[in-house]
Amino acid sequence: MIYLLNIEPDDNGTVMLTCPAFPEVTSFAEEGPEMKAHAWRNGLAAIEEAIAARMSDGEAIPRSATQAQIAKHKGVFVKLPLMTELKVQLYIALRESDVATRAELARRMNKPREQIDRLFRLDHLSRTDQIQSAFRALHRDIDVQIKEIDAAR
Repeated sequence: MIYLLNIEPDDNGTVMLTCPAFPEVTSFAEEGPEMKAHAWRNGLAAIEEAIAARMSDGEAIPRSATQAQIAKHKGVFVKLPLMTELKVQLYIALRESDVATRAELARRMNKPREQIDRLFRLDHLSRTDQIQSAFRALHRDIDVQIKEIDAAR
């Protein structure tokens, strides 16, 4: 999942970062040669915090930017880390399924509720086999793609 960051000059040697997909996200980065790296790191942290809050509150997670949006974007974009994306996709799959709650998912997986709740916490390093089992309980499968990256971006 990829999210776009808008960068606006600020008045004290920093730039302000906002994310169109998450109106609640505002962060800052220092101007200078490392600005894009700072923007990426700070923007990602703010987006992950917004995602964690939305998941905690049972709110929807915005869709990833499209390839066309990314190609047109002049600012920075962030790609969610693999474990974060797996947890977000699991959250989305649960919301879209006939399994109404995490408690029901725990019953279907024959696991304690606390163990299932950790699968939805971004600050918890879950095991991939546990996430895969949760997807299976939702009648979903994980398909991983490895792609060559554009070194210019």
